[in-house]
Amino acid sequence: MTYKKKVLVTGAGGFIGHHLTQYLVDRGYWVRGADIKRPEYGASSAHEFELLDLRRFDNALIAARGVDHVYALAADMGGIGFIEQNKGPIMRNNTLINLHTIEAARINQVERFFYTSSACIYPGYLQRDENVTPLKESDAYPADAEDGYGWEKLYAERMCRHYTEDFGLDTRVVRFHNIFGPLGTFEGGREKSPAAICRKIALASDGGTIEIWGDGNQTRSYCYVDDCVEGIYRLMQSSQADPINLGQDRMISINELVRLVARIAGKQIHTVHDLTAPQGVRGRNSDNTMLRETLKWAPAVSLEDGLAKTYAWIYRQLAEAGRVTEVTMNAAVV
Repeated sequence: MTYKKKVLVTGAGGFIGHHLTQYLVDRGYWVRGADIKRPEYGASSAHEFELLDLRRFDNALIAARGVDHVYALAADMGGIGFIEQNKGPIMRNNTLINLHTIEAARINQVERFFYTSSACIYPGYLQRDENVTPLKESDAYPADAEDGYGWEKLYAERMCRHYTEDFGLDTRVVRFHNIFGPLGTFEGGREKSPAAICRKIALASDGGTIEIWGDGNQTRSYCYVDDCVEGIYRLMQSSQADPINLGQDRMISINELVRLVARIAGKQIHTVHDLTAPQGVRGRNSDNTMLRETLKWAPAVSLEDGLAKTYAWIYRQLAEAGRVTEVTMNAAVV
């Protein structure tokens, strides 16, 4: 069989990497997946899947052998609770992974290297109010990235830039804004807010109460995973070398997010607020002007549709584990 390209997806055992691997295989690419673990929910569609700890440079060299493109998604990360409490391990692990992977790509003469950054690189001084101005790419400097995780991501962005300037490695950099969807972590401390809220509401009784971190008025924008992998692919095919946002530009509060999921679940839900819990920045939203102008495209899946699919999937996981017994919504049995 003739393939378009041979590619490496690092972090292929994780949420976005698992989806991206399937996307690329479906479009005629030969894919090697590399991660310290296999996907938790379902087998990988990769043609090869190698269990490799990319914190070791010898493993990165093995992973990047004989491929044309590298999609670097491997990272030690999670929701706000995890990244607030693990700054040292995150900076150590991710810096090693990122440096080893890009250097292995250079040594193996890879054509193009794709790095997945984050909206966490944006300055805190622009995100102190819930009614924030959408963050555009040029807002990254003067830098005041999120402590730990954000600074590590911003440093890796600069590394991509200089590997292009000094070594001629063609790089692409995307800044994710809160990606969510099925097959993602939904409990254990690394989950992000949409998955955590879906889990809490699925486990709650009709008329029950769930806990929300903060006052719930903090705002975010959320992008469904199908749009995310489509955007990754389009960016990789483009000539856009500078970092670019990838996310929805619809801002919503956490309280509104709870109401949306409760409506999908068909439940009346009450909330209590833990004002001592980690909350991150007060407000964050994506400016998609460059995305639309450069790729002639923007994420299309509505928050409601994405949440319905995500809630249904999380509900099924809980039902299969015997943790929920009553079907309380149509989506739960889709």
